[in-house]
Amino acid sequence: MRKAVALALLLVATPLWARERLGAWQSWAAFEDPETPRCYAIGAPEESSGTGGYVSVGFWPKKRIGHQVYVRLSKPRSPNSGISLNVGGRRFRLVARSDSGLSPNRQTDLAIIAAIRSSSALSVESTGRDGRAIIDAYATRGAASAIDAAALGCAD
Repeated sequence: MRKAVALALLLVATPLWARERLGAWQSWAAFEDPETPRCYAIGAPEESSGTGGYVSVGFWPKKRIGHQVYVRLSKPRSPNSGISLNVGGRRFRLVARSDSGLSPNRQTDLAIIAAIRSSSALSVESTGRDGRAIIDAYATRGAASAIDAAALGCAD
């Protein structure tokens, strides 16, 4: 069990080691990956149903993609369950992919980010393979600064 936890932590942390940190604010940080190239803001949950979950906002300048919201669940999701991101009194349904989710479109990405900027917390919810609720709770303090740093890090 300890090896599995250590391996999971290593797999989550390894991509961050190869990146340049643009800054850290509360439980959020921004990174640049010049090889891809991409930049992203990433937040760690304050409370989680498992391990390894995160929320990120990514920027890929060569692909002309920006402000893309992505979530990684803290434990395996039931194939029959959806993923929702709840912030600022709004519920956003994400496009589920295995144990992660993406915002369905740019308009929703921007609405989620606007809600993050004006709220103090967000949660990501789904149902696990074991039938239990997955609830990953995040503070949004520092998120706006991390998102802005990531956007500036990949600005043309």
